[in-house]
Amino acid sequence: MAARHAAGAHAGAAHRTAAADGERIAAASPRPRVGVLALQGDFERHEAALEALGVTAVRVALPRDLDGLEAIVLPGGESTTMLRMMAANGLRPPLETFVRERPALGTCAGVILLGVDAGGLPAPPFGVLDVSVERNAYGRQIDSFSAPLDIPAVGGTFPGVFIRAPRLRRVAASVDVIARRAGENGSGEPVGVRSGRVVGLCFHPELTGDLRLHHWFLTTVAGVALPAPGPGPFARRGEAA
Repeated sequence: MAARHAAGAHAGAAHRTAAADGERIAAASPRPRVGVLALQGDFERHEAALEALGVTAVRVALPRDLDGLEAIVLPGGESTTMLRMMAANGLRPPLETFVRERPALGTCAGVILLGVDAGGLPAPPFGVLDVSVERNAYGRQIDSFSAPLDIPAVGGTFPGVFIRAPRLRRVAASVDVIARRAGENGSGEPVGVRSGRVVGLCFHPELTGDLRLHHWFLTTVAGVALPAPGPGPFARRGEAA
């Protein structure tokens, strides 16, 4: 009996040692680095979403900020202002090269930058998504609204937040529609698209507190290996995707 007790104690100690070793390895492993264009707009909310999923969010304002990134998020804001600032600080050429070669997620103004044409811009967009985008198509700030979206990739219904949102006026056959406005009012209108490792959304997932779209982009589209989710509502939302 004493022998069995000693064996059990040894096994328990070995298990605790292995668990501690695993925690040390996880702590020592570098977290994935994902950029957020930080010239203007709501980049801080995207930062919070990425950090909640175990990613190191890197603010991108200069060409050197792109070094070592696995993917990038182009946030909502003023697309005209962003293009002018890119031209002024030399960011446009390396950023355009980055989104052609690496995974990118654009929300609201971000999808305008990723598309092939949109009226009233001071410079052409990047042209990595074969879509035509109408800026501020849903109206002014006072016309902002929320609507349920149908996004099968994240399990069905997703809350859509539209703030001076753009509209997809043309989607090429080579581009997949991944999100549509649900219900009679939405009539299935496309509001999210994907082409390879580039995703464009007309709405703001970062304003909802629901991390499923960020999780899907990082894991399924960008192929980023996320740390194991910890406790808490954000981790559970990301895990559910």
